[in-house]
Amino acid sequence: MRIAGNLAARTLDMLTEHIKSGISTEYIDKLGYEFIRDNGGYSAPLFYRGYNKSLCTSLNHVVCHGIPSDRILNEGDALNIDVTAIVDGHYGDTSRMFCLGKTSIKTNNLINATYEAMMKAI
Repeated sequence: MRIAGNLAARTLDMLTEHIKSGISTEYIDKLGYEFIRDNGGYSAPLFYRGYNKSLCTSLNHVVCHGIPSDRILNEGDALNIDVTAIVDGHYGDTSRMFCLGKTSIKTNNLINATYEAMMKAI
């Protein structure tokens, strides 16, 4: 389980340098798929109940499990990427929030409140 969790976390680390305005969430999904595959894992969401993507990308108002698409990221967007990797039958699941440039006060407040809630729960 630790190895799968590590792969999921490293996938997000790798994706961090690619998150910028002008790219699509479909492209992010492709990068994530290739990284997980090249590091001995398999993406858990891929083909689960017909889902044909490797990651979940929730953009702005999408609460969770958004589907990667050809929509282009812009300055001010807030993007959550959810990665679930399988290694040797064990699952590692994690996500990370990314802000592209300056986001609105409302968005920042939401991100901060959800982070604080998560930390209190942990």
